[in-house]
Amino acid sequence: MNHRFLNRRRLIRFSLLLVFALTISGCEGTTEEMQHMQSGSEAQEEQKNSITLTSEIVELEDDFSAVRYDGDYGFDDFLAGGGASSDEEVIEYLANNLLSGLNLKDLPGGIFGCSTIAVSSPEGDALFGRNFDWENCEAMVVEAHPENGYASLSTVNMDFIAQNISGGMVGMTLNPDEVKTLAALYAPLDGMNAAGLAVSVNMIQDSAAIEQDTDKPDITTTTAIRLLLDKAGSVNEALELLGQYDLHGSMGMMIHFAIADSTGRSVAVEYVAGERIVIETPVLTNFYLAEGEKQGIGTQQSHERYDILIKQLEETPEMGMEDVRDALDSVSKDNFGEFESTEWSIVMNLSAGEARYYHRENYNQNYTFRLESR
Repeated sequence: MNHRFLNRRRLIRFSLLLVFALTISGCEGTTEEMQHMQSGSEAQEEQKNSITLTSEIVELEDDFSAVRYDGDYGFDDFLAGGGASSDEEVIEYLANNLLSGLNLKDLPGGIFGCSTIAVSSPEGDALFGRNFDWENCEAMVVEAHPENGYASLSTVNMDFIAQNISGGMVGMTLNPDEVKTLAALYAPLDGMNAAGLAVSVNMIQDSAAIEQDTDKPDITTTTAIRLLLDKAGSVNEALELLGQYDLHGSMGMMIHFAIADSTGRSVAVEYVAGERIVIETPVLTNFYLAEGEKQGIGTQQSHERYDILIKQLEETPEMGMEDVRDALDSVSKDNFGEFESTEWSIVMNLSAGEARYYHRENYNQNYTFRLESR
């Protein structure tokens, strides 16, 4: 192993230990009366910014940035070595030695309240929408072009990476942009790939945890998302891949995945008593959908957001990208009068390889990303 890659691994370890405590953090508060969805005719004309990325992180606006990474980031070796059963083991894979001075108890935890919707457009394109709700944070879009996998776009909560890399580390030669990007590649919360697959992680407020324990290799929440973005071209392939690993929920949190593809299929993947359950559904929020004793467990607000989106699908079974944007707006945090916000919303066209990002509930302006190859 050369000196440059060793330094890279050390820096990733430091960054990831900080980011993993936060990326599976968020908020979902008390329920209040929701506002009506804004109709397309009432919406202001949307400003569009088409983004082309390089390896230099570009700040699109305060607390929202984007970057591109080309090449090997070691994920195939991670999988070949058996994966990891915890975030700490992911970090151990990425480093040869321990770093001192890290105090995990000082890092915050919480609950995030997210919503996803899958629908076909009038033109027949498969669309997928996603809200990520939390208090103000630094978000970054990462466009990845691995040597052995699909190109992808993903989103990461970058708090604590930026704060702790800025001071530098003795003996480390990588620039801060590369350090942050490498750390972010192992910590996605959602994304889509060039094959037309979308995935999102949503939390469920439940004391249970996901700790599968068989003879299969291990994987954590965020590395499962990286696995699917790199390797899965359809929902079927995603489910087959997930079935090859034991999943371990990051930070001990209960989660479920929303997965959709360019054929229009969309599912929720839940874990109950160590068993994986797949539910065909176009909408996912933050309560269990699987039949059985867990069904419905989650917050009341998540049920209301689910009902809003289901009703919209019943009334409008086909939607354009602006319609999906408005549907996400209807369940964003400004409808609840809380201190949190919907930090980012994404409307993905899985058939065209396009993703429109809206930052902090400004639905009159988007940042448009397009994957180069399909």
